[in-house]
Amino acid sequence: MLETLPRRKIRDVIAERLKSYIISEELGPGDRLPTETELAVSFGVSRLSLREATKSLEFLGILESRTGVGLTVGLIDMQRVTNHLGFHPALHNADPQQLIDSRVIVEVGVLLHVSRRMAEDAALHAALQSIVDRSTSARKLEDWIDLDIEFHRALIEASGLLPLVAFGDLLQVFFRQFRDSVKKAEWKAGIASHQQIIDDLRDQKVERAALELTSHIESHRQRIGAKS
Repeated sequence: MLETLPRRKIRDVIAERLKSYIISEELGPGDRLPTETELAVSFGVSRLSLREATKSLEFLGILESRTGVGLTVGLIDMQRVTNHLGFHPALHNADPQQLIDSRVIVEVGVLLHVSRRMAEDAALHAALQSIVDRSTSARKLEDWIDLDIEFHRALIEASGLLPLVAFGDLLQVFFRQFRDSVKKAEWKAGIASHQQIIDDLRDQKVERAALELTSHIESHRQRIGAKS
């Protein structure tokens, strides 16, 4: 028996059409869109429905609305997008194995970029080293986890690939699910692994850093197997 497809909300349909319009017209930040009245007529919808759609896009920074100017293309607020993704039910209910795979793909994938940038800017290694140094003085599980999250987020940010920073919020979801698998006895091993990764990147040993980081993340998979 065929299932009835869920009906999309009109504001979501309009939002998609607005994004398609921005792309097709090759609009950039600051470029103006037609007025709300013109857009409503063009899309064949009410101004109220259009307003609901534009508000949702304003929240993400895709659109801006200013008095006397109207609608313009905005600069996406990556921090806001990140926070929004962090509360998405799909992430909170994600399969633990998929979270591990996602981390490996995202984090290992940026290492070449991190290494290249480190060669040009020693401050990147120093910033990551500072997090490792602070980790050695952690005394509580919560403090260690916060520093672990900070390290991996900083590693992604060091790549300079800003769109990927939004996926750093996967770390928050990941560590909420895997908190029980992080034990105090493993802190030293984790710190040593972090140190090895950043030193390999500094020395342009990207493949070695990739192997270490993969093993570091995959260790949670082994603990899942041990618990089940």
